[in-house]
Amino acid sequence: MSFVTSKEIYRSVQDELVRANTKAREEIRWYFQSYRGPFWRELNENFSVAEGEKLPLCQDTGIVEFFVFKGFRIQLEEPIEKVLNQCVADVYSNFGFRKSIVCEPILKRVNTGTNTPSVVHLFEVETDMLEIYVLVKGGGSENLTRLLMLEPNAEVDEIIAAVQSSLGMDIANACPPVHIGVGLGGTSDFAILLSRLALFDGDFKFFRPNIVEYNEFSEKLREKLNSSRVGIQALGYGDTVLKVRSLGFPTHIAALPVAVSVDCFLNRIGRVKVR
Repeated sequence: MSFVTSKEIYRSVQDELVRANTKAREEIRWYFQSYRGPFWRELNENFSVAEGEKLPLCQDTGIVEFFVFKGFRIQLEEPIEKVLNQCVADVYSNFGFRKSIVCEPILKRVNTGTNTPSVVHLFEVETDMLEIYVLVKGGGSENLTRLLMLEPNAEVDEIIAAVQSSLGMDIANACPPVHIGVGLGGTSDFAILLSRLALFDGDFKFFRPNIVEYNEFSEKLREKLNSSRVGIQALGYGDTVLKVRSLGFPTHIAALPVAVSVDCFLNRIGRVKVR
């Protein structure tokens, strides 16, 4: 049995939250260094200023979603959701990040003032690790989340056409060039989870050995979506979609769930291995 303190979790996640909100990932910086379309100077300058001054890359500092993979031999000092929410509240207060969470969805919609509660998914896995994946999700991209229940005999081209139709020109609202995660199979809720995990680069075989990845499908979908020519920041120049990753899982013989999660060009993700 391995014991992990709340302080260990807090410190690791705190650093990753600050980094995700203020430092553009290297592949994003590299992509925009060669971009010479509208606002190329401003975009690249924004990366440098945000990192140097510890200012948010985007005014929408999002809802924070955690995917926690806890080895069954790991013992925690207190509930991890409590630790993670405290970390989010402190980081967003100390660094002046915009707080965007309302206390309930349809009646009062009063801001909680802490950017919490965050969304925490906790999974017990057959390893000795405690690993936390962090996703800072803006409202524009979150609104493009889609769940399609297709005919089980749908062919690849039909699936691609259905995804393209479901997103349409609304993809312009998610600060393109976007990142897209696709989840295929499982149940409706598990397909959405897969689409979320597909926004990360990790290999999730440790989580579910039945997960498969569809590289050829992903590339065909990316090419199809890029044919819309929405372009960078919806200005008609450059890529509309930077990356598509598609993960699949065994499903019912009579079902074909297809879930789509979209993330903005910043793709504010992080990964913390606490133990």
